Amino acid sequence: MERNLLLKIQYDGSGYHGWQVQENAQSIQGVFQEALRNVLGTQPDIKACSRTDTGVHARAFCISMKTGHSIPPQRLVGALNHFLPPDIAVLSCREVPPDFHARYSCRGKRYVYEIWNHEIRNPFLHDRALHYYHRIDEKKLNEAAQHFLGTHDFTSFCTLDKREAGDFTRTVTESRVTREGDVVRFTVAADGFLYNMVRIMTGTLLAVQQGRFQPGDIPAILARRDRKYAGPTAPACGLYLDEVFYDLPQDAAYRG
Repeated sequence: MERNLLLKIQYDGSGYHGWQVQENAQSIQGVFQEALRNVLGTQPDIKACSRTDTGVHARAFCISMKTGHSIPPQRLVGALNHFLPPDIAVLSCREVPPDFHARYSCRGKRYVYEIWNHEIRNPFLHDRALHYYHRIDEKKLNEAAQHFLGTHDFTSFCTLDKREAGDFTRTVTESRVTREGDVVRFTVAADGFLYNMVRIMTGTLLAVQQGRFQPGDIPAILARRDRKYAGPTAPACGLYLDEVFYDLPQDAAYRG
């Protein structure tokens, strides 16, 4: 009997060219599919919650797949982790309804962008956080971040390419900048994200720190609907997919 399974994984994206399989480049998907072949003896068609780019990390990345294999979900977790490299781990696996799809059933995601804010680099955060030398005023950046909340056209905060077409309106439900010691975090949740949206939002917040913009300039940048008016695209190293949200029967609060 065919089952539909939802798996949640984590990965350090430093050594990979993003999630999606590419020619002549190592990807998270490629490594994960190889582990599936080792465990199941076949390669199910897997559906991912999204794509992450080269160097981007995930604390909660969700995958759905249909399989006729009888292996129990918890045994599948252990078996996959046996074959996966140390920088990828399966956290959980559960059965979901037949029509569940990791991407199309998603009702929202949360990302976190992490910045090491100290004049001296932290070797342990190399490729895992952006090193920003000058002192960040997190209260000022948080003031700017509040202007992202609500429903807006985010064309100004999107890298346009063939993957982006149609409606650029998204609803942001969480947007804040916080500090914990020398680590500054930009946390943003929305019903969906455009290509490079969080990294451009982060780059724009850092431009506020540099005095290129004021916090109150964000609404005008949104209204322009033109990428050239926002700040630069922040490097991939600090970006983490932090949470994926679904509504599922028997457990409406289940998170990816």
